[in-house]
Amino acid sequence: MNASSELSTLAVVLDEPRQLAVRRVGLTPAGAADCVVEIDYSGISTGTERLLWTGRMPVFPGMGYPLVPGYESVGRVTQAGVDSGRSEGELVFVPGARCYSDVNGLFGGAAARIVVPGARLLPIPATLGEQGVLMALAATAHHAIAGEGKTCPDLIVGHGVLGRLLARVALALGAPPPVVWETNPARASGAAGYEVIDPDTDERLDYAVICDVSGDSALLDTLIGRLARGGEIVLAGFYEAPLAFDFPPAFMRELRLRVAAEFREADLSAVRALIEAGTLSLEGLITHRYDAAEAAAAYETAFDDPTCLKMVLDWRGMHG
Repeated sequence: MNASSELSTLAVVLDEPRQLAVRRVGLTPAGAADCVVEIDYSGISTGTERLLWTGRMPVFPGMGYPLVPGYESVGRVTQAGVDSGRSEGELVFVPGARCYSDVNGLFGGAAARIVVPGARLLPIPATLGEQGVLMALAATAHHAIAGEGKTCPDLIVGHGVLGRLLARVALALGAPPPVVWETNPARASGAAGYEVIDPDTDERLDYAVICDVSGDSALLDTLIGRLARGGEIVLAGFYEAPLAFDFPPAFMRELRLRVAAEFREADLSAVRALIEAGTLSLEGLITHRYDAAEAAAAYETAFDDPTCLKMVLDWRGMHG
């Protein structure tokens, strides 16, 4: 790298809603605790990034256009600061970055090169390759259902990537197979060890834990009607519209409502351990791939094509 390229990178930039381009942006210098990472692959989130694309994202810390999106990136450490705790050559998962001098980084991972604190990087097995972009969603699934005071769901609503990962993580943790609701026939296939059904065919009214990843804010009353007394609804999707529900049915069930749409470092480590143990697979979830130069077309496909589960941008040709 020459001096000028060290201070800039090619990145996906949303200048305003529905106005996206791959262009060069400035990078902040790396400090002693930072690493420079050349990104091989980044994923497109059909939840948060769709809201950024459409302009319907609720106010977020750091929100503002122009911005670099993305929190699902995989790359190699090319420079490791003396206090970074990382080594050059490591393959790492990058949960976003805020390293740009002239645009906002929300969430900042969709770029050919980034500067990020080493403490935020998670080394991953070299065998994962592009599947490493799924670490964020797998960790989100783990955070929703695993840990103190949490119980794996017996019903998952939605069979997109996050719904599939919730089911896979639950099985990897030794939980009984959950039922998964899906109304789109194109997404009903791909289950392994659990059943996917249309909710209209399900007569069960005693689910103990329902995990909703549909993002449908109008679905709460339906889910409440399917709960056992003392049951729990976990909202693990991202909801742009206000949530509301009728009080009497909720009162009669003494239900609990929990929001869990994020992940922590401990969740990333737990997911990596499950993958390394061979109990959790990320196979079969990436359905579409585009070169990063074609990012505008990739975003439209990711959001508009119902057959697209996970879209990956390939940055390997843009490191110059």
